[in-house]
Amino acid sequence: MALTIEQALQQGVAAHNAGNLKEAERIYRAVLQTQPEHPSANHNLGLIAISANQIEAALSLFKTALNVNSNVEQFWISYIDALVRAQRPIDAKQAIKKAKKKGLDTKKLNTLLSQSKREPDNKMPSDAQLISLLELYQRGRFDDAEKLSISITQKFPKHQFAWKVLGLVCKQTGRLIESLTAMKKSVELEPQDAEAHSNLGNTLKELGRLDEAVISYKQAIALKPEYAEAHSNLGVTLQKLGRLDKAGASYKQAIALRPDFAEAHYNLGVTLQGLGKLDEAETCFTRAIGLKPDYAQAHGNLGNTLHELGKLDEAEASHKQAIALKADYAEAHNNLGNTLHELGRLDEAQASYVRALTLKPDYAHAHQNLGVTLQELGRLDEAEASYKQAITLKPDYAQAHRQLALLKKFDTCDEQYSEMLNQYADANISEEQRCHINFGLAKACEDLQDFEKAFEHYSEGNMLRKKLLKYDISQDIELFKKIKSSYPNIVQHSLEPNKSSPDLTPVFILGMPRSGTTLVEQIASSHSQVTGAGELYFATQFGASIAEGLIESNTDTLLTFREKYLIKLQSVSGNNLIVADKMPRNFLYIGLLAAAFPEAKIIHVRRNSAAVCWANYKQYFSNQGFGYSYDLVDTVSYYKLFADLMEFWDVKLPNRIYNLDYETLTTNPDEETRRLIRHLDLDWENKCLSPQDNKRSVVTASNIQVRQKIYQGSSEQWRKYELFLNGAFDDLRFS
Repeated sequence: MALTIEQALQQGVAAHNAGNLKEAERIYRAVLQTQPEHPSANHNLGLIAISANQIEAALSLFKTALNVNSNVEQFWISYIDALVRAQRPIDAKQAIKKAKKKGLDTKKLNTLLSQSKREPDNKMPSDAQLISLLELYQRGRFDDAEKLSISITQKFPKHQFAWKVLGLVCKQTGRLIESLTAMKKSVELEPQDAEAHSNLGNTLKELGRLDEAVISYKQAIALKPEYAEAHSNLGVTLQKLGRLDKAGASYKQAIALRPDFAEAHYNLGVTLQGLGKLDEAETCFTRAIGLKPDYAQAHGNLGNTLHELGKLDEAEASHKQAIALKADYAEAHNNLGNTLHELGRLDEAQASYVRALTLKPDYAHAHQNLGVTLQELGRLDEAEASYKQAITLKPDYAQAHRQLALLKKFDTCDEQYSEMLNQYADANISEEQRCHINFGLAKACEDLQDFEKAFEHYSEGNMLRKKLLKYDISQDIELFKKIKSSYPNIVQHSLEPNKSSPDLTPVFILGMPRSGTTLVEQIASSHSQVTGAGELYFATQFGASIAEGLIESNTDTLLTFREKYLIKLQSVSGNNLIVADKMPRNFLYIGLLAAAFPEAKIIHVRRNSAAVCWANYKQYFSNQGFGYSYDLVDTVSYYKLFADLMEFWDVKLPNRIYNLDYETLTTNPDEETRRLIRHLDLDWENKCLSPQDNKRSVVTASNIQVRQKIYQGSSEQWRKYELFLNGAFDDLRFS
């Protein structure tokens, strides 16, 4: 017949009283398997731990008993006695006060109180010394705390608490080796002290001895499973080791134990960000901020996540909030610059990078980002100087090497070429670094006319980029299918043209990336009545869900899309009524754009298909939405998807799309430019024939080429590599 919990407990107590501690422990643990928080079983098991001098384990058990029932006098007596044994006079004093508030003012408690206050014999420092030591440390008076802790350890070399504080002081003052010695002594003197193991882990982590730190944190957790801080610190260490899934599990355990643990929510967000789980990361950062509104780092990382999710306006607000909370937060200024850059507000982005560098002059990433912005502003000499400064500060900065390579012409004696070769030969660089270096070396080899070697570097760089992005073309095949299948529902709700003159007229310049859209925009925006707004994300932001059939298409949704788009377009219009949006991938949304903007001009730039595919393949796109371009087979397949979709639009929207041939434009720029301007219903202006003189910023991979005069022959550059392509372009129509 099975025993009840209380009957089993009585047997455990009987064994305990008889001195059969092993049997008593077995029974108490069996009770706890059924009722983990049973107060008497926890308390009695704690008494057995005391008898084995396992003070920290006993404290944990007594606390559990008190959490369940704080009205039992014996639970308080046992807990306070354990605190006294653990040489924690301050905690003992506070516990006695709490017990008294429960009305448990007994002689035994008073005796414990006197024990916690008494001046010990010469084997022990006084409680006054220990209290003073703790207060000095907590107030940040580290020099004084160090002197007192050394004094105590010299007189009482086995006093664990003094070694613990000495280790903490040394860590706070950056003397990690001394901290390590003190922390190890602390653990040696009290192996059951979970906090001591965790402190040792913290010092090991700072020293970069991460595997040892993991062991210390796990030991702390084994001694004290509810130790939320140890779970969180274990997560930080696992994260540094690149074990992101395990790090996430540790943070989740810390949060389960302490739901209000803002730092654990934040660190979980960082981990999820690294795993590409951006929506979940956003939730974590938002929770951290809810718990700790002045958490500047959480605001900053929320901004980074929102940026990656394409929520640029919200990202800007988050970065600015981080800066408002911490004005000297150089990383937030840099990241704000990144968001402003993506928004096309290059002058503001430049100011943010400069501010970051004012706060942190050795900030290599900010120098690199400033270089990109200066390059797009057409200030190429300054951009080159910024890239060089980034490399001076961080010689292995592969991304800066790649960017600098695009701005210069290499010769065989070039020092940067040698440095990139050295980095390429380093087997220890990351795959991301190797990817950047390969693209930089490919450009250098191209300048040196070694096209076979250039192709090898392009191939390796592209292979690594595709791997890092985890791209699969099936996702784009599915996207094109959705676009086509959703169009019939969109077109039946097409908006009627506004008979009055609209405030703004969009000009959508689109086509495959690297097809010449930047040049066409540069020509159009050379006209005094046209603003070139660059590659705007607004159509994707407000319209992708409609175009893909994710939300219902009706008159209201089309009107909402139109209104949101025009509001954003107004902010970049430069006071002109005609604004060019040259986001190439807007070709996906032609059906939606035609339905929502009957007055808009849609210009499709066509270029030799092999030239386009090669230009995509050799380009490193900073945006992650070009995964197809890092594999020749994928690139050709994607081009065919594009060509098929354009034929679909031409059939569905006859005479709605203006097709402009890039090769014809470069061989006969005068006639083709005049035709373009007529199509835009504009009067002729001669400066449209000199797009290289247009001083507007250019935020695309073509920002160097458009500073030059229109030239012929660029579409034949791929033939230098034809020998190495193994017929990859053979079934393309070279139109």
